[in-house]
Amino acid sequence: MANSRKEIVSWCLYDWANSAFALTIMAGFFPVFFKTFWSSGVDPTVSTARLGFGNAAAGLAVAVLSPLLGALADAGRAKKKLLSFFIILGVCSSGMLYFVGQGNWVFAITVFICASIAFNCANLFYDSLLIDICDKKNMDMVSSAGYAVGYLGCGLLFLFNVIMVSKPSMFGIKSAADAVRLSFLTAAIWWLVFSFPVLLFVKERFYSETSGIKKIIISSMHNLNGTTVKIIKNRAILVFLIAYWFYIDGLHTFVLMSVDFGMSIGITSRTLMISLLAVQFVAFPAALFFGFLSRRFGAFWMIMTGILIYIVVSGAGALVLRTQVHFIILAGITGLAQGSIQALSRSYFGKMIPPEESAEYFGFYNVMGRFAVIVGPTVVGSVAFLTHKAGLASQIASRVGMSSLSVLFLAGGLLLLWVELKKRGVDR
Repeated sequence: MANSRKEIVSWCLYDWANSAFALTIMAGFFPVFFKTFWSSGVDPTVSTARLGFGNAAAGLAVAVLSPLLGALADAGRAKKKLLSFFIILGVCSSGMLYFVGQGNWVFAITVFICASIAFNCANLFYDSLLIDICDKKNMDMVSSAGYAVGYLGCGLLFLFNVIMVSKPSMFGIKSAADAVRLSFLTAAIWWLVFSFPVLLFVKERFYSETSGIKKIIISSMHNLNGTTVKIIKNRAILVFLIAYWFYIDGLHTFVLMSVDFGMSIGITSRTLMISLLAVQFVAFPAALFFGFLSRRFGAFWMIMTGILIYIVVSGAGALVLRTQVHFIILAGITGLAQGSIQALSRSYFGKMIPPEESAEYFGFYNVMGRFAVIVGPTVVGSVAFLTHKAGLASQIASRVGMSSLSVLFLAGGLLLLWVELKKRGVDR
């Protein structure tokens, strides 16, 4: 299959588009604003529980929907149609956050759940289109380029929004709260505008010939069952998904709990913000560089390099860091691996699956990503709690808890090694 530069650039630009939601809303401003504005006056543990239940509800919905949507898309040549639908839902939900009044936490969390579901379901179809735009030879580099562009885009928008929130008067805005609300609107507009290229220029090349609504639904249900059986029987794919679940659980937990960990050991909010930006701007060239190296050494070795970086940073770094500068340096080091692991895992999996069933298989891939961040937080919280109860100071217990994440990366790496050995054995 010929690789169209226009299609590849258009596909990569969607990562630039939707990453604005991931950083500005999901990771950046929504959690803080939900606690201080929409749940103002409420006990912090209550607002945390509300947000936790909201994230859990969104994750469960995506986990249930992903395989069904993937099967439906493949049966009816509907990857771009469904991508369009979820982009519209996500953009509208993100923009609607601007209009949610203070104290209205129910409406805020409901809108956020809709946006999160849309973001993750859209990613399913976006990921599956990787099969349509490039051949296996270039898949690692193209997938890495997508993540790299995404990190650069969301980093630039987030930097602008941070400045806007820090100095609202400079932009003619009355307060920091109004600036945060405007940030939600900018993320929605950014997502919408940069989504047009993938919808206009990327073509679906792999799909079934089923036509008619009834036939498509029946075919999708049949294909879903068939794909489930195929994954169970194909030990390499099955073990890869389990390996991915382990190390991506560790990665997501590390990202989501780093701010909480930093606050627990006395890192200032200014340093935390600098660290968050450092990850984005280091991850941009790193994803491209790892993608380039994968052409020479293979995606497997580059994923393993990223896993090793996380083992060192989470296992040893969490224990030895002492200063604000150390925290920023460690954040930058994780930026080397963060996008690279995600990008190359996507292409590694893409080369293992039948192209005409890509949406179905990526539906299961998406499920593993959504069921991640279940074991990791439990491990970190339990280890920190138990070691503190055993007599360690709270700061030391927090460090030990964070370092326990290295076990998930180690388990994922060992299982991935088995998959690679299995693949090489089959190839011979």
